[in-house]
Amino acid sequence: MTTATYNIPSISCNHCVKTIEFELKEVPGVEEVRADVETKTAKITFKDPATEEKIIELLAEINYPIVK
Repeated sequence: MTTATYNIPSISCNHCVKTIEFELKEVPGVEEVRADVETKTAKITFKDPATEEKIIELLAEINYPIVK
């Protein structure tokens, strides 16, 4: 199990939070998603078959690209 926190500057409201959480929870292997509008981050816990690459790719697809 891996837990990673991503900086997502485009989080601007609770609708953004709900969208990120909903979309990522649909990914097989994603166990938990907690996005936060105040810190503009998402903390994601996942295991196989989910990968960091798949998560980052999906975030970009739904218009919430990460910033490293």
